[in-house]
Amino acid sequence: MKATLKSDDVEEWLDLKIVRPLGYWWTLFFYKLGVHPNTVTVLSMIIGGASGFFLSRRADTTEGLIYNIIGVLLIMWANIYDSTDGQLARLTGKKTRLGRILDGAAGDIWFISIYVGLVVRLFPQDIPFTNIQWGWWAFVLMATSGFLCHSRQCNLADYYRQAHLFFLKGEANSELDNYKQQKQLYDQAKWSDDVIWKFFLFTYVKYTKAQEVQTPEFQKFMAVVKATYSTEIPQALRDDFRAHSLSLIKYVNMLSFNTRAIVLYISCLIDMPYLYPLFEIIVLMSMFFYMRSSHEKFCKQLRQNVESGKY
Repeated sequence: MKATLKSDDVEEWLDLKIVRPLGYWWTLFFYKLGVHPNTVTVLSMIIGGASGFFLSRRADTTEGLIYNIIGVLLIMWANIYDSTDGQLARLTGKKTRLGRILDGAAGDIWFISIYVGLVVRLFPQDIPFTNIQWGWWAFVLMATSGFLCHSRQCNLADYYRQAHLFFLKGEANSELDNYKQQKQLYDQAKWSDDVIWKFFLFTYVKYTKAQEVQTPEFQKFMAVVKATYSTEIPQALRDDFRAHSLSLIKYVNMLSFNTRAIVLYISCLIDMPYLYPLFEIIVLMSMFFYMRSSHEKFCKQLRQNVESGKY
């Protein structure tokens, strides 16, 4: 199983002890059936997407609580498949750019469904401690949480994880894509040849662009590294980057899935689903800004070290 993991550096305890082992059993099952990793990713989209329907019910009755439990179990199942597709890709060598794009889109599908479900759930309810109905304020809350917070948090967390793997294991073992490459692929592809592929490239171009816009110092650092070391990055620089980046991986992981999922589960099961978006907006965004600031700071320092000839 260890050979199917990305790296111990970027794995969370909960993933290593529960999600990855369960995903590995599914990996072996799908491997024997000859199932492609991308098929598993699509299955995770369907399963995770279905959770929104069940979480749209209040948990203030036995039936409603059962619906919410089913919704939680579906998200857990989808997350296990999200681990499975990556493990299966590494086991079979079937790592594709489409798989990378689909994998990133899977979580978006789950949570769009969840946010819609929570809007439906809150809409007829009163805002706590008031006689005012949530109504369209539920939509505003979820849209703020999802589009302004969640998407930025996961986008940047994924980018920092891939950057860490790039310096730890090399370009071949990282998925540190850049906007320029993806834009070229998008421009070369034709809608008339493959509409689905063109659409996925369109979304991925925006995804990579957003990552680069949020990380100006890292972009400057990478530009200097590529200009200075045309063949091989010095091991000392790799080690320095890893040491700085490793201290932020805990925030990367918290902004990815498990932490937010646990808060989502609890808030839905205790019938206080509004706590989840508030957690994303207040707590996770605070982590986001701290993580980005710290990462940009050490990237600036490393760039100056490269420019001064330290390595």
